[in-house]
Amino acid sequence: MLDALAIASFGSKADIAKPMKGLGSGVYEIALPYQSDAFRVIYAVQIGDALWVVHAFKKKSKRGISTPKQDVDLIKMRLKQIREEEL
Repeated sequence: MLDALAIASFGSKADIAKPMKGLGSGVYEIALPYQSDAFRVIYAVQIGDALWVVHAFKKKSKRGISTPKQDVDLIKMRLKQIREEEL
């Protein structure tokens, strides 16, 4: 994940970074399996000049591959706060 974030910090996108649907352009998700767990990092690159890591978590949902609603809600709230601060 660190390598993917480093690539993003230089203005590129790592192969393992995917756009996070429903959160606007410039918001990406890195998802990596580790043993029997799944870890995710959500980051935004088009807010000011900075790379923002919005949320990092161990996926706990047992239903499919979708991001749990409480995590999506938290990500939306944080993105809103970041965007408001950048104005």
